Amino acid sequence: MRYMRKYSSRFGNVVLTDERKQHILEFHPDIAGVVNEFADALSVPDKVARSVHDDTVIICYRFLPRRKRFLAIVVKTGKNPFILTAYLAKKPKSSTL
Repeated sequence: MRYMRKYSSRFGNVVLTDERKQHILEFHPDIAGVVNEFADALSVPDKVARSVHDDTVIICYRFLPRRKRFLAIVVKTGKNPFILTAYLAKKPKSSTL
């Protein structure tokens, strides 16, 4: 069975597939302890930035005080929005929406 989690956001219901979750945990293992924060980061982000490379991609940021980092969730928007990747960042990108 394929893993597929849906999160509410102002960009629609954002999907996290098993393939994307595996990618995130493989390339950003520090995310394993904060996957439970995805829902808040997507539904009520502290900041949202548009990708400079693709105007259909946004980055939702949520500050995690215990980690002293921002959880950054990269979302491909459109008809069926989905999570591309996620990582921890010291600060958000400057191109906030």
